[in-house]
Amino acid sequence: MTSRRAVLGSALGGTALAALPTVAQAAGAPADAAGPAAAPGVHAPWTLHNRMGSADAWSSFLRGQDLVWRRLPKVWHEGPFLGDGRLGSMVYQEPGSNSVRFTVQHGEVQDHRPEFGSGWGTCRLPVGHLTLDPVGTVTAVDWRLSLWNAELTGTVTTDKGTLKLSALIHDGMFAARVTATGEEKATWTFHPEEALSPRRISEEPPAGYVQNPPWTTQATGDVQQVLQPLVGGGQTATAYRRTKDTLLLNVSHSFPSGTRAAADSLKKIRQAGSYPALRKRHTGWWQAFYRKSFVSIPDERLQSFHWIQLYKVASASRAGGPVMATCGPWLEPTPWPAVWWNLNLQLEYWLIHGSNHLELDALATTLRQNQEQLTANVPAAYRSDSAGVGRSSDMFAQRGVGTPGSGAEVGDLTWALHNAWLSYRHTMDQALLRDTVFPLLRRAVNYYLHFLQPGDDGKLHLPSTLSPEYPVVPPRDTNYDLALIRWGCTTLLEASARLKIDDPLKQRWQEVLAKLTPYPVDDNGFMIGGDTPYAQSHRHYSHLLMVYPLYQVNWDQPEQRELIEKSVVRWHALTGAHRGYSYTGAASLYAMMGRGDTALTYLKKFFDPTTRYPCRANTHYTEAGPVIETPLSASQSLHDMLCQSWGGVVRVFPAVPAAWADVTLHDFRTQGAFLVSAVRAGGVTRFVRVRSLAGEPLVIRHSLSGGPVTALLDDGTPARTRAQGDGTLAVELARNREVLLYTGARPALDIAPVGVSEPGEPWGLP
Repeated sequence: MTSRRAVLGSALGGTALAALPTVAQAAGAPADAAGPAAAPGVHAPWTLHNRMGSADAWSSFLRGQDLVWRRLPKVWHEGPFLGDGRLGSMVYQEPGSNSVRFTVQHGEVQDHRPEFGSGWGTCRLPVGHLTLDPVGTVTAVDWRLSLWNAELTGTVTTDKGTLKLSALIHDGMFAARVTATGEEKATWTFHPEEALSPRRISEEPPAGYVQNPPWTTQATGDVQQVLQPLVGGGQTATAYRRTKDTLLLNVSHSFPSGTRAAADSLKKIRQAGSYPALRKRHTGWWQAFYRKSFVSIPDERLQSFHWIQLYKVASASRAGGPVMATCGPWLEPTPWPAVWWNLNLQLEYWLIHGSNHLELDALATTLRQNQEQLTANVPAAYRSDSAGVGRSSDMFAQRGVGTPGSGAEVGDLTWALHNAWLSYRHTMDQALLRDTVFPLLRRAVNYYLHFLQPGDDGKLHLPSTLSPEYPVVPPRDTNYDLALIRWGCTTLLEASARLKIDDPLKQRWQEVLAKLTPYPVDDNGFMIGGDTPYAQSHRHYSHLLMVYPLYQVNWDQPEQRELIEKSVVRWHALTGAHRGYSYTGAASLYAMMGRGDTALTYLKKFFDPTTRYPCRANTHYTEAGPVIETPLSASQSLHDMLCQSWGGVVRVFPAVPAAWADVTLHDFRTQGAFLVSAVRAGGVTRFVRVRSLAGEPLVIRHSLSGGPVTALLDDGTPARTRAQGDGTLAVELARNREVLLYTGARPALDIAPVGVSEPGEPWGLP
């Protein structure tokens, strides 16, 4: 008897992926191949056939996405990278040496002197690096970074023999196993690094800054420790032990305690098991992680890039842990050794929603855990009802924010709360809305309300604020802030209704929405702000926030299309200051317009090595230092081409490029807490399946064509639907139920990888 719910992952247990048909092949299967025969007029129950249901299928598929190296990487953005959301390591040649460097850096290791700002006083601090020092001269490497196992394996060949290595990071433990053949010998050396801000590459320390004292070392049995005290309090401790062919290393940081880190790191090393035992727990976590969603596109290199970004974001962030700094947990010399709140942080976390990985949402947990600090960041006169954060901070959101009227950058907390709102909308988690989003957004919007002033035109105006990093400060009405005020008030009204809160500020929010001045525009589209045109090239798209990602002004509003398009054209017409996320942002903007080919053109500019700031060999990105948000945002651009959910509508395949005739989505998470599975084959959408996790209203623009849409619930009974025009359908779908949409005869309901139409070489140094 067929289950009421679609059976995912059970149909083809241990089938090897190489034997599986692609979606394009499966599309030729006979009608109703996915279910038993039914009497005329009666629909049979249906089941998705998930050909990615087995470990063998996943292992084989992800092996095709792995990074590989046939040459020794010379710099960090060429090499393998490992991480567990806190501890991180990059692997490349030790500069000027015959050794292989494994960096040892940690997202919780920071200074604690806020009087010197986020660049020096509360910045991320270096820990150190390991070197694997061979006897002979390195002549070759053969490495693979396995995504499925999140493990680096391979060999280092020298003129004396071979070193066979494997390395991973799990639960705060760096573990490496190296065996030698011939005359080779594996020698490990740990090199502590000075606890001084990486910002020193771009400027001198501020006046009055006292350097942290030097580290000390100690041995306890076979465990070596490096202890780093800090002037501002706290301690960093690195403990490591080598046993036969295995090296284990842990980094711990404590504050305000100046001794606890030493005890913690020693305890962790002593309790660590063998490499195989650690690896078993490690691979178990990662292999469950990947199975939460599936995306396959026919562009081989871009498909691989997408899966590497999922590996990257899970290596860099976990809910409850430190929110990502601009470099993630992989600290290198950089002018930006902190958390940047005016674009970087937001872009870093967008891809976790569609990919169904809310377990990585350190942004939402950081906001929840630091509400008192966010309140303390505003001037004392406003702390009774307001909150904010300055441009950059430490992991605890410690950075004051200026006031409107002073030309300060004010809206960054409100924009970060949009990410938390997206996390709520993708989960419909009432606790997240009640305990984090609503109280903090209320305070962030209140801060603006203190400064809104009525003008002679009867409209409310905002005194001078900075559009992030644009070199001219508008005298009033900065579009960045106007967009955030509108979104904030609209969202507070919706949130209070959902939480059944009769908030005394409700009338004020409604008044602001009714009276707030319109967005300043000119002949070129949206301006930076009042009396300030977009007149010089700028990498940020802050002045377009109302279009993307807030969607307040959007393509579903025909009267706004001309304004949207000329604004985007103008932004990209002035090219000198563009960076990688300028291209990914344009790709997402054109995806909203439904222009998949144009979106892909802009996205691929990020991968064009002739651009000034392209994606690097290992999919990382650098300007004056590591900037992790840009490649992560490129995956979001891909998401926006394949599935969007804004304005209460789920949009399936809204901007698929013509070259991508075949696409598979499975368990793609959308707003409303829906899981969407859909297959496109031969340039046509074959079916869409939606599962409701929260019982929210489902309105779906399904992209199906070729006749009336059949809508069946998971038991085969017809779903109640209502056509809304433009290929949009409202569907009654209860919580934990599923609906299948298709046209014509029922297609084969296969979830499988698609065939490659655009081959590409692996990432790394193949």
